[in-house]
Amino acid sequence: MEAVLILVALMALLLLRTPVAFALGGLGVILLGLKGLPLVAVPQRLHGSMDSFELLAVPMFLLMSNVLLKGGVGRDLYAAVQSWVGHWPGGLGVATILSCTLFSAISGSSVATAATIGTVAIPEMSKRGYDKPFVYGMLAAGGTLGILIPPSIPLIIYGVVTESSIPTLFLAGIGPGLFLASAFIVYGMLFSRFSGAYQPIAKADWGTRARTSAMALPTVALAVAIVGSIYTGIATPSESAGLGFVIALVMTFAMGRMDFAKLREAVEGSLRTSVMVLIIVAGAKVFSYAITLYLIPQSISAFLTENISNPSLFILAVGLVLLFMGFFLESLSMLLIMVPVLLPAVLNIGIDPIWFGIFFVVLIETALITPPVGMNLFVIQAVANARLQEVAKGALPFAGIMLAVAVLLWFWPDLALYIPYELAR
Repeated sequence: MEAVLILVALMALLLLRTPVAFALGGLGVILLGLKGLPLVAVPQRLHGSMDSFELLAVPMFLLMSNVLLKGGVGRDLYAAVQSWVGHWPGGLGVATILSCTLFSAISGSSVATAATIGTVAIPEMSKRGYDKPFVYGMLAAGGTLGILIPPSIPLIIYGVVTESSIPTLFLAGIGPGLFLASAFIVYGMLFSRFSGAYQPIAKADWGTRARTSAMALPTVALAVAIVGSIYTGIATPSESAGLGFVIALVMTFAMGRMDFAKLREAVEGSLRTSVMVLIIVAGAKVFSYAITLYLIPQSISAFLTENISNPSLFILAVGLVLLFMGFFLESLSMLLIMVPVLLPAVLNIGIDPIWFGIFFVVLIETALITPPVGMNLFVIQAVANARLQEVAKGALPFAGIMLAVAVLLWFWPDLALYIPYELAR
């Protein structure tokens, strides 16, 4: 009964639009007080939640992505990809998804990816007659690749919460991320081909390809440096994030696209987002500590394992709950609220926590493009100055593709696990 009351109280606070960090942390403090426990544990938990070397990667990746955003490197990346595939049927859509995929391998942020590529792709695709809802939906969905293709901020936080290997999670995200990007590309080409709502562009000559590729080469080299340093063991995710920021800073200043005014804007933007992320993590740590003392995760785990012993039914139930919560909560809040509660049941049923992390992220990716709180919908709405209904309509088919990939993950777990467990041997 306690578990039900606590969950109802949390949902009530969230529905009353209480900031997630204060809803989690405040309810945690109340629960500790009701138990008569010394509240000295609260500042200890707050400090402990920040005292994590792995979490250093979050502000560093955000800072790097904001520097790249202010430096306008998205234009170079998009122009280079467009020169190679722009003449294909729906070629600008292909270029958009490929650019999102490449930028995701640098930033780790869905919002940064959607904003950076959207700024360049929306005017270009609109000028070529592409259906506007399709353009908006493709960019909103393409931006979600930033939280699946490594480096990924949600995967970093999942690794911290579950004490899983972050490099292993990164490796596990490669297969599903590339598969999802490929599915988006195929849908985009088919939609463009059969709708006819686009103007073909001429095939770029080799001189244009060489020039645009050379301009994009530093960005690609940055992605290789970040991802390669992690997978070869040269650097931890936090160290590679710091390396990436330094390279991004040097690169944008050397290209003449960064000045101290833009740098200040990048730092301030990163600071705001980092504080938001870390204060939610801190509140979630207090709440997690409180519900553990109340044996809530253990009770829910026992209930699930006693009543849903079949892993398939368990995953189906989790998927339905996450889809429902995605209508009200943004991705990070879902992760920090649900993972501590579900993890004991996941381990008891025998589900691989690495696989579950990827499955979870695919579902919270879907939440990023479903109204009313889909963050990427609002990003694209702001970039395109469009109506939210148009963006949501265009994103709906892509949300369906994401759900199909989540189902595929269950029937084909090696899509996520082959690279970390086989190729990494």
